[in-house]
Amino acid sequence: MLLMIIGIPKEIKDNEYRVALIPSGAGIFVKAGHKVIIQKSAGIGSGFTDNEYKEIGAEIADDAKNVYDKSELIVKVKEPLSAEYPLIKENHIIFTFLHLSADKELINALIKTKAVFIAYETVELEDGSLPILTPMSEVAGRLSVLIGAQYLMKPAGSMGILLGAVPGVKRGKVTILGAGTVGLNAAKIAVGIGAEVTIINRGIDKLRIIDNIFGSRIETLASNPYNIERSVIESDLVIGAVLIKGAKAPVLITKEMVKKMKKGSVIVDVSIDQGGCVETMRPTTHSNPVYDVDGVIHYGVTNIPGVVPRTSTFALTNATFPYIKKIADNGLKILKDDSALAKGVNISKGKISYPAVAETLKK
Repeated sequence: MLLMIIGIPKEIKDNEYRVALIPSGAGIFVKAGHKVIIQKSAGIGSGFTDNEYKEIGAEIADDAKNVYDKSELIVKVKEPLSAEYPLIKENHIIFTFLHLSADKELINALIKTKAVFIAYETVELEDGSLPILTPMSEVAGRLSVLIGAQYLMKPAGSMGILLGAVPGVKRGKVTILGAGTVGLNAAKIAVGIGAEVTIINRGIDKLRIIDNIFGSRIETLASNPYNIERSVIESDLVIGAVLIKGAKAPVLITKEMVKKMKKGSVIVDVSIDQGGCVETMRPTTHSNPVYDVDGVIHYGVTNIPGVVPRTSTFALTNATFPYIKKIADNGLKILKDDSALAKGVNISKGKISYPAVAETLKK
């Protein structure tokens, strides 16, 4: 078995408190003969102390440079930021969320490193499911409605609407664009708090599933410009939950539609990681999450699950651990035997290996 040095740097994205490996997982690698190096305080945001990592035999590094210099496999949560580019070496395997189709600058920076980059979001099983992206989509979908409900309150600059209302008062209306994992989980919360819910999707089969689950509690509509515009302009909260695997999200809500929306309504675009499905949406941070366009509150945070790091870290590492183990035990040769991981490779040794990412550079 190939023994590998696994490095876990501390996340530096705005208000990103998740960590890529929990102590118990690190302990399994140490017992198997691998070496785990984790940056000081990397787990604090998720509730894991340095001592917990020390106790299972992990090495604590003072800074990110130390982690990168000593490690072969770098496991992260979010994409490398500019401060991390110089730390990446040609011999590195980087395993993390990348979302490259929305960021040409990041693509070009990673190509220059000549390292191998495996994206969580494009690891794909034979049935088309995305085993690592799914749990974070579940978290983001559920949070999207809770976040939207918060910004519909008057102190946030909205109309002051309670989505579930009370007897004798009209309920708030929620429109969800996309019936995938994010959309389904958003629908669960929106229905649960008593909102009037519409979900729009281009695939009728997905809408049948939604209808079988929720019945008359949700209105299902086929995706077309008429249905989208009609539902969006009537809504108090719109959730963008569109996903095209590894590719840039299509723009479904135009700036003209936004102008027609009710003043004080809210858009939460979960697809912003992949460029967003709202023409007027731009990436935001947990420190500065919203802005106003034509009286409509826009929320475009690119790491929504980071706001509940304890839950998100457990959910993420449950999904990533088997794949980290495969890479640690076998090195890059595992890509020949594991088609799911092979689909995760976006950039390798200075070349783009994922078609949707290559398309981004052409535009």
